[in-house]
Order: sequence, then C-alpha cells, then structure tokens
Amino acid sequence: MIAVIDYDAGNIKSVQKALEFLGGEVLVTRDPDEILAAERVILPGVGNFGDAMEKLENFGLVSVIKEVARRRIPFLGICLGLQLLFEESEESPGVQGLGLLKGKIVRIPKEEGLKIPQIGWNCLEYPSGGKLFQDVPEGSYVYFVHSYYLQADDKEIVKATAEYGVKVEASVEQDNIFACQFHPEKSSDVGLQILRNFLAV
Repeated sequence: MIAVIDYDAGNIKSVQKALEFLGGEVLVTRDPDEILAAERVILPGVGNFGDAMEKLENFGLVSVIKEVARRRIPFLGICLGLQLLFEESEESPGVQGLGLLKGKIVRIPKEEGLKIPQIGWNCLEYPSGGKLFQDVPEGSYVYFVHSYYLQADDKEIVKATAEYGVKVEASVEQDNIFACQFHPEKSSDVGLQILRNFLAV
C-alpha cells in the first residue's frame, strides 16, 4: 500500500491517479498509523513553504514523516514536497523545514526573458545515477511548476538537474528518501516510468 499524505496541499488527485494507473493500491491519508503501516509514502505539494509547514505541524505530521525516515520506509517528495525535506526556504524566512536533508531553498533569480514561476517542460541531466531514473534516458523532458529551487549542501545526493537561468537541482536521493522538484505525475510516460521506479525500490 502507498500512503499519499493529505495535508491540503494540492496535486494529490493527479498523484493518486498516476499511481493507480500503475497498479498501485493508494490510500490518501493523514492518519499516522496508516502512514507508518504503508510500504511507501509520498509527500506531494503545491503552494507556500511556510503554509505547508504550518499544516504539517497542525495535523501532527512532522513527527510522523521523521519516523517514516527513521524506519527507512521508501519516501518520495514531489515539488513542494521536495522543498519541505530541507532546512529552510527564502519563501518563508524563519520557518524551519523538516530538516531530513541538508540544504536550503532559494528563489530563481530574475533574468531577462525568463518567466518566474517556471511553468512547463524542461530536460534532465544526470550528474550521477539515481534509482528513479532507471530506463529514463538523459535529456528526457519533465514538467515543472516552481519559483524556488534547491541548493543541497551535499551535491552527491543530487541525481538530476535542469537549466533554467540557474542549475536547478531537480531530484535527490539519500537512503530511503527520494524527491523530485518536477511533477512526475504530470510528465507523461517519462513521469510514469519515474513513479514505476519508485514503486520498485
């Protein structure tokens, strides 16, 4: 069973549908026992970093997510779900993230001809091999919607990048924790393969 964490942060339905299309048994939940009993856990998200952390706190989910990490249950963060895994974000100064991974989230700098937020398709490069990208050729296109991007302290965890005025660290992997800045559930066959790979870890 795959638990998709429900904390009122958008894009849950599309994640659920993509996983069910792949044959996954999906439970959308904020119940701690159900989350900790799952074989895999997904933290989706669209919206503001500070608002999202407040919701996770209010629903009692911060300690649950940290326990998922401690138990090494395979965990996937998507979009805002990636950003929340880190320590802080320029979007919400003074708000602590989950801190499961080291690094910060910063705003994409303004540049002539560059629209912010980035909305649309961009191609991936692989600085090192990641489990999510098995059978996904380098140069594959995925769908992004974001104004902020990751600067990870440890570049070894960065498994995919994309160029958008700056080098966007588009996917990370450390132990049981996986995350994508882009939306695999909206990235056609490439995204389905990435989700399929997560279901296989």
